[in-house]
Amino acid sequence: MVRLMPALQLPTASGRLETYRPGAASPFPRTQAGPFNRIAFGAAHVVADPLRAENPWIDTAVDWDRTIAFREHLWDLGLSVAEAMDTAQRGMGLDWPTSLELIRRSVVAAKARGAGVYSGAGTDQLAAEAARSLDDVIRAYEEQVEAVEAVGGRIILMASRALARMARGPEDYGRVYDRILRQVREPVIIHWLGDMFDPALAGYWGTRDLGAALDTALDVINRNAARVDGVKVSLLDKDFEIAMRRRLAPGVRMYTGDDFNYAELIAGDEQGYSHALLGIFDAIAPAASAALTALAAGEEDTFHRILAPTVPLSRHIFQAPTRFYKTGIVFMAYLNGHQDHFTMVGGQESARSTLHLAELFRLADKAGLLADPDLATARARPVFAAHGIAA
Repeated sequence: MVRLMPALQLPTASGRLETYRPGAASPFPRTQAGPFNRIAFGAAHVVADPLRAENPWIDTAVDWDRTIAFREHLWDLGLSVAEAMDTAQRGMGLDWPTSLELIRRSVVAAKARGAGVYSGAGTDQLAAEAARSLDDVIRAYEEQVEAVEAVGGRIILMASRALARMARGPEDYGRVYDRILRQVREPVIIHWLGDMFDPALAGYWGTRDLGAALDTALDVINRNAARVDGVKVSLLDKDFEIAMRRRLAPGVRMYTGDDFNYAELIAGDEQGYSHALLGIFDAIAPAASAALTALAAGEEDTFHRILAPTVPLSRHIFQAPTRFYKTGIVFMAYLNGHQDHFTMVGGQESARSTLHLAELFRLADKAGLLADPDLATARARPVFAAHGIAA
């Protein structure tokens, strides 16, 4: 006899409630099933501590044990961790001192098991409006790069709000990046984050013309190729990413940050492919691991079959205003038992609507991403009940 899954009342776009019964549990393994032929980073979130006395809109309270446990989950699946990025609410609730402590703890945990972790170094200890010169920006970058390297970390060089505000043209970006790249101990990943993720980064590389910005970014990256492991592009434009990928200097990798089109970009074409450094891999890690294993085994159809239903979920989570995508990432972690509450640093659990969370639940179920549908249903009920929806 087939057991029916417990039902849940979910709101619909028409303003009504529907009885929704999830399907079977996720079919994906909890550990890596085989080798990958792509480098894959999951940009990991932090787990807030809801029992601390701090004001959640102002202060940073992290549950360190659960936060590191989530990284263990990603490592078990064969993914590397991109640490202290915007997925972790860096610059959006997570301050620099807490980010550095997160990096330190993550590096220690990774080294204990031989796992991969790269960590964000930026300028967020310098308020953009407080910068008075490019030298201020350079010093802020230098401070963070030195601190991350001092704890044994590898660098993801993050985009800088202060640089976006201070730079007067492309040459100022060249000056700052050249200066920092000359000093790094090991090759870094450069992160080009679009203004859909952070409006303060509009006009990065000295212009709002994406073609001209691309020329500037490539000039900086390619002349420093020996010090650049790769570049992560988060502009949600697959054609732009492919065009940039084809113009990178030999040996410089492209890491897709396109949470809308990642499957086809990772699969690639006759001229190349992208590796992955994705926020959505936080939420879909078991499916991503299974798909990457299939791709390495030459089973591209299986790769696409696994990832195809995750794309609607990702597009939903990252829908405009894209900067609020972290809410969906954490809701997924809560549904799947990686944390015991739906509470976020900065109080950002309130950044998405009840309808948004309801559709996320449906799409996660359709993608086979609910590890335990009974648990996910039980956890979703109080969230929706708090918004006036009875079980």
